[in-house]
Amino acid sequence: MTNEIKLNYWENLSVPGPKPVPIFGNFTKLFLKKLTAGQVIQNIYTKWKHEAFVGVYKGHSPQLIINDLDLIKTILIKDFDTFNGRGIVVNEMTDPLTAHLFNIDGPRWKFIRAKLTPLFTAGKLKHMIELMVECADHFEIYLSNQLKKSNVIDCREVAAKFTTDVIGSCAFGINMNALSNDESEFRKVGRKVLESNFNRMAKLLLREISPWLFTSLKIIDVRKNNNIVRNDLIDLFINIKKTENNNEIQFTDSLMTAQAFVFFVGGFETSSLSISMSLYELAIEPKVQEKLRSEIIETLKNNDGKLSYDTINSMKYLDMVMQETLRKNPPILTLIRRACRSYKIPETNTTIEKGTNVNIPVYAIHHDPSYYPSPEKFDPERFTDSAKAQRHPMTLLAFGDGPKNCIGLRFAHYQVKLGIIKVLKNYRVKPSKSTVVPYEIDKGSFFLSPKNGIHLVFEPI
Repeated sequence: MTNEIKLNYWENLSVPGPKPVPIFGNFTKLFLKKLTAGQVIQNIYTKWKHEAFVGVYKGHSPQLIINDLDLIKTILIKDFDTFNGRGIVVNEMTDPLTAHLFNIDGPRWKFIRAKLTPLFTAGKLKHMIELMVECADHFEIYLSNQLKKSNVIDCREVAAKFTTDVIGSCAFGINMNALSNDESEFRKVGRKVLESNFNRMAKLLLREISPWLFTSLKIIDVRKNNNIVRNDLIDLFINIKKTENNNEIQFTDSLMTAQAFVFFVGGFETSSLSISMSLYELAIEPKVQEKLRSEIIETLKNNDGKLSYDTINSMKYLDMVMQETLRKNPPILTLIRRACRSYKIPETNTTIEKGTNVNIPVYAIHHDPSYYPSPEKFDPERFTDSAKAQRHPMTLLAFGDGPKNCIGLRFAHYQVKLGIIKVLKNYRVKPSKSTVVPYEIDKGSFFLSPKNGIHLVFEPI
């Protein structure tokens, strides 16, 4: 098939969409690092939102952007069996760490998901909260010591230190010392894994577009020498393996290591981003900040100053602030699902061929004024019970939805809330001289992240 024929794929199926260009398709600005994938898709979404779905090309690979909320719900939930994967290339020979819960599909995903889900029951979370509070107490002391050096705090870095210690204590059963030791090996590894540079972005794009090329590049070395995944979490996986009677799934050391790796990265990065983004928004909206601080102080006063599972759950405005943070600044800008079989879109004549990716424009939906009026304004009142009841459930997709949503969703919520509580009960946060409003998105980052970090003034109460 010639390139010209490839780029006429959607036109031949009478699917609407923007005209692509050779080599880059509709993602030229992504390849040139002028926009993120989420921003490119948002531009397309805004222009074509009157269509239920839009045909686009990533390189010469045809994809669909799904605009219709009911169709999104069908894909993520009702017809999940057809769209049960993300279409991510996993080559365990060249990079064993890619075979983790976020990437893998099919029977192995179903097996691992089922085995790990019990780790996040209410009972387990209540126990984890106790461990989180210990880390939060250390975080409180750390902030106090940092303020002796400067009243301007790098929120991304201190939040990442806190969440690194939380994931270490709760998931690995070890003290990662990120707060007490600036040279913590775990924090060093966390920075290295998520460092943003053009070469890394280019390789990720090449991996997605040309699987055979990714295989030959061998772009990621095995990271076993970091000693991140040979601890208590691995022991837990080994116990799962020992008690597993399903011989069809081999829970190998390599597969266990990959799960430990994604727990480490996912456990600290998205939560630290959410903490720092919340503080950023609260610094810009001081009235919201004061209202939240009043709730925190009053709730702590009524509970003898003690933080617990039930105490955190009772802070309704805190939950609204967190949801609005995730609405305005979702960690993942877009969700990808791949059709594992041909699929006729309900009530249309369009059939999605097996192997085609569908793209759910999370950031674009979150910033659609028809769902969220004045979407660039930070307004937690959007998330009162009555306001939420009036919106379609697919208008908030920060952690996905359906069977393949984020397994650690509730865990993440609690550590984010604890981080915010410890800051606001002691400090008033304000923009610093280096605070950029609005911030510029780091176009080389996998997660939504401000380009130059978040540096805020911390003023003791």
